[in-house]
Amino acid sequence: MIILRLDRVMADRKMSLNELSARVGIANVNLSKIKTGKISAIRFSTLDAICKALQCQPGDILEYMPDSSAPPWIKK
Repeated sequence: MIILRLDRVMADRKMSLNELSARVGIANVNLSKIKTGKISAIRFSTLDAICKALQCQPGDILEYMPDSSAPPWIKK
């Protein structure tokens, strides 16, 4: 499973959801869904814009975790 770590990267960069939303050009609601992992897909163009705004690599935001080692609160 893929886990989104956008919240951690945003905290490291001390960037708010509103600021990232303005820089990326994505509505707060949609960016919030990405931040909380309530999405099933993300466009490369969106990922590119987020990485550009946060000056990070996609691997800083996306993390692979085998299903067997996923924490119990993560839905499979």
